[in-house]
Amino acid sequence: MSFHTDKPSTISAPKRRAADVAYDAIEVLISTLEMQPGSPVVEAEIAERTGLGRTPVREALLRMVSIGLIEQQPRRGLLVSNIDLADHLDVIQTRRVLECLIATCSARRATAAQRQEILRCAQKMRLAAERGLLDEYMRADHELDVVNHQASRNHSAVKCVVPLIVQCRRFWYAYQHEGELTEGARAHMALAEGIATGDEAAATAGAHQLMDYLERFARRIIDQ
Repeated sequence: MSFHTDKPSTISAPKRRAADVAYDAIEVLISTLEMQPGSPVVEAEIAERTGLGRTPVREALLRMVSIGLIEQQPRRGLLVSNIDLADHLDVIQTRRVLECLIATCSARRATAAQRQEILRCAQKMRLAAERGLLDEYMRADHELDVVNHQASRNHSAVKCVVPLIVQCRRFWYAYQHEGELTEGARAHMALAEGIATGDEAAATAGAHQLMDYLERFARRIIDQ
């Protein structure tokens, strides 16, 4: 399964560097737990698995080390970082600030096509949630993130938030049996409608609603 092969249909994307493609491919493997926390990271195996060259894979892995998704340990090499339950609420708290900023920027700066696409992605999430289709829900979730980030035109905020999104997505996959898809879909729809209508306050409220949902989900896991 890959979130990154399903590009939004109405938004044209520039040609991407091989290292960025590799980063996305590895991110999917980590966030969906195909590469388990604590498991070794072997460059040659990833290159073969993704069909990408060793050089872009190596560059992508170095980026992941720098943001903490992968750890470099003496005598053990590269390992997928573990999910830290104690740290996860801090991840959500930090992500909340960035998501509100991005939502405000998107509500103000998005093109008409981007506003329409963001709504389309949220609607796909709602339909997938109603049918209990987790993979389709998460693909649409990623598509919404991609367009939202493009629409915000705030590269600094996006660069900071993406690793946090991956951590939240990985947490979700690890504990998905505790999540409520329809509640998440409602929060995404509130965010999407705020952006689509250019209402910065509504977009920010939608971002807060989404983070509240993720925080409740995390606390249920931590309190068990």
